[in-house]
Amino acid sequence: MILTAEGLEALRSQLIVSCQAYPGEPMRDPRTTGQVAASAVIGGAAAVRVQGLADVQFTRAAVEVPVIGLWKDGHDGVFITPTLRHALAVANAGAHVVAIDGTRRARPDGLSLVETIAGIHAESHALVMADCGSFDDAAAAVQGGADLIGTTLAGYSGERPKTDGPDLALLAEIASANLGKPLIAEGRIHTPAHARQALDAGAFAVVAGTAITHPASITGWFKGAMHA
Repeated sequence: MILTAEGLEALRSQLIVSCQAYPGEPMRDPRTTGQVAASAVIGGAAAVRVQGLADVQFTRAAVEVPVIGLWKDGHDGVFITPTLRHALAVANAGAHVVAIDGTRRARPDGLSLVETIAGIHAESHALVMADCGSFDDAAAAVQGGADLIGTTLAGYSGERPKTDGPDLALLAEIASANLGKPLIAEGRIHTPAHARQALDAGAFAVVAGTAITHPASITGWFKGAMHA
């Protein structure tokens, strides 16, 4: 299945579930990622987002919904699919959409965001999701050819404060500008109410991850509330 820009319309007002585990955790296994993704689809996820080449491959075999793939390399600065090489590897692993760092920061390979997006489009069938940290990032990503824009890096790129929940103000600002590409709400969406608020703020679709697929964090929230 090749996902087209027109095909993205099926994701309007839908839930996308991010299925990721951190290195060293028991669930950090591509087979487990695929199983978690399949479980999320049973619950109603219209697409899934996964990290790692093997995870993309196993998830593609496990689900029939669009797979948004990424490759985290590092922990600081530009580390979400940071170079064109990373992006093409994710596309070749089978991702329908490649999520990349969509900020205006310098990239490790020296390519601009525009050059990276153009390279992905030229050498693969994958669409590009730009993970942005601010309105200016989103505007630049759309101008640079991104197929989707997300608020993934809001509060993490140094341009905006980290909000307790989703950055609804940023979502509303981007939505009101009508940049012409699907706006995906992502980042700190920890409750169903947050997801509803994100749609109401103008999001095209919503990504939830930790609150659904990361047992260690969810357990910690319960324990913290019980012993506060």
